[in-house]
Amino acid sequence: MPFIVYEQNPFYLFYINEKSKSIDMKSVNQLFSTCLITISFLFFVVPAHSQDGAALYQQNCAQCHGIDLDGGNATSLIDGIWQFGDGNSYKRRNIKFGIPHLGMPSYEETLNDDEIRSILSYIEDAEDDAGATKPATPEVLETMDYDLKVETFADGLEIPWAIDFIDATTALITERPGRLRIVKKGELQPESVQNTPDVLHEGQGGLMDVAVDPEYDENGWIYLAYSHVLNDVTTGNRPPAMTRIVRGKIENNTWTNQEVLFEAPHDLYRTTRHHYGCRIVFDPWGYLYFAIGDRGAGMQAQDFTRPNGKVHRIHKNGDIPNSNPYLYADEAMESLYTLGNRNIQGMAVHPVTGEVWATEHGPMGGDELNLIKAGTNYGWETITYGKNYNGSVITDIKRMAGMEQPVLYWRPSIAVCGLDFYSGDLFEKWKNRLMVGALKYEEVRLLNIEDDRVMHEQTILKGAGRVRDVSTGPDGAIYVVLNQPGKVVRLTPDLD
Repeated sequence: MPFIVYEQNPFYLFYINEKSKSIDMKSVNQLFSTCLITISFLFFVVPAHSQDGAALYQQNCAQCHGIDLDGGNATSLIDGIWQFGDGNSYKRRNIKFGIPHLGMPSYEETLNDDEIRSILSYIEDAEDDAGATKPATPEVLETMDYDLKVETFADGLEIPWAIDFIDATTALITERPGRLRIVKKGELQPESVQNTPDVLHEGQGGLMDVAVDPEYDENGWIYLAYSHVLNDVTTGNRPPAMTRIVRGKIENNTWTNQEVLFEAPHDLYRTTRHHYGCRIVFDPWGYLYFAIGDRGAGMQAQDFTRPNGKVHRIHKNGDIPNSNPYLYADEAMESLYTLGNRNIQGMAVHPVTGEVWATEHGPMGGDELNLIKAGTNYGWETITYGKNYNGSVITDIKRMAGMEQPVLYWRPSIAVCGLDFYSGDLFEKWKNRLMVGALKYEEVRLLNIEDDRVMHEQTILKGAGRVRDVSTGPDGAIYVVLNQPGKVVRLTPDLD
């Protein structure tokens, strides 16, 4: 086979016969045009892209992040640590729209999308050259109140989503692809629970929450939330799906006695693959609450004939409480408890008051903390503090009569997820404080709430991974479910 050899000057071009190693100058003219284009691409287009990224970085970023990307007034970009989201989409939006409250300006008016991509490409190359890797999970942490010991509770998990406890020695963990795992006496069992429901693991869908019945010792019930697909129905190119709630029992490591508690009418299922919610909680009076995201159809969150974009309340056996706020409204779904919720992935019940609290993903900006009240409209997408991910305006309206304001909103978004009130005895100073997980910022925040107001918040875990869930264990430790890496860590006071 012949091959082409060239130097940086495209005119030094030779066609060489591999067998004879002789130079065939007659072939030069025939190949010149094609190869000149190839050479121009190799020596001018590709290096120019890289050089543009380097030049743009030096012009716009080096003053804060350092000429060599190793930090200065702002953080290093080659140490493997990304405090405000390590995905490319997060980085791109952080450059484009800035993080103004931390002093990082927006470059929306000065850099176009191609230029931002060039800068990110340059940074990624620099990371590779520096051998940057994400730091290991820390073993000790210092907070305002306690020094913490961080231990791995379960490792090697695939997109773990939720954790709950059967007793002091047995935990259940869901993996989004559809597996229910058991940790017994500190050991992750090698085989997942068999015969669990089939889930649609596409996009954000899959097996989501697991909740153990508060009266498990008497009834043995365990509750699951997952994305349910109608494989026998095709609308367009893929079958529709919706969040479904079931309960069952585990016997001999097998899911049995399943009962469907909530399944939306099939004509209301959607072919989108995001915003399923979903968390399950129980209040002291025995009601079961769960949330379904808007499924990518924002204004349907205002439509009480549809299940998406709402909090629902049922009895633990699936029956509808006779005090539900929309029970007697014409055409309304009887299980509805609230309207106007974009995508709730954190719910918790206050251990003293029994009130239900929820964290809700906003779009770009506008993550919310809400106190869930019967018949309340939380506004999505008529009102919001966020924008679309491309920076376009969803609505200029942030307040409207008849729509509830959040107790707290985060702008920029931290990507709020798991939620729990601390109810153990190991951290006495944190009793009844609200633990908020964050996916994008990879944090657990601790909120001090008094009279439905957030008085203070502090970060107690940062950078260990995307926080999918956080829970108080029966031993009083704090259990944090992480994605990237897929593991669960256990936080206890460091008494050494």
